[in-house]
Amino acid sequence: MGCNHGRVAGAATDNCVCEILRDIVDAQNDVIENCCDTSCEQSINDLLGETDPGNGLDTVPVILYCAGDCKPFKGFGARRGHELGEMGDIKGSFIFRVKTVTDDCCAVLELLLDRHDHDDCHELKSPCNQKTDNLQNTGICITVDLDCFCHVTCLPAINVFN
Repeated sequence: MGCNHGRVAGAATDNCVCEILRDIVDAQNDVIENCCDTSCEQSINDLLGETDPGNGLDTVPVILYCAGDCKPFKGFGARRGHELGEMGDIKGSFIFRVKTVTDDCCAVLELLLDRHDHDDCHELKSPCNQKTDNLQNTGICITVDLDCFCHVTCLPAINVFN
């Protein structure tokens, strides 16, 4: 059911998480060439260079919270092995880069991990336990239904493609 809380289904503001993630994707795609201290709006402005032009940032990392229990969502996936049919270790992350958002509010999210974090999926119990000093793209992507989320936290804009 999601958490529309009285909003009219099909209205422009039917899913605020979906709308924010669409804005993030649009902003990240605009960065190819170039309120609050921490917020989605501030992170998007930083990404677009409105606060520091030419800053080299390319990603607004996000944490999503599941509707209902409102707990942080942890995604899992594995890299492909070196040979066809081989699979690497399964990794888990609470922090994602939004890759795409469809009109029906499905999103492809890439797991972001600190380059020195070797999460074995059991130790990482909370976003507060996840290392964030050197977040990097993993190439591990998952597809989610954004109607299953009722909260998004935008972390400060960073550069993961270095």
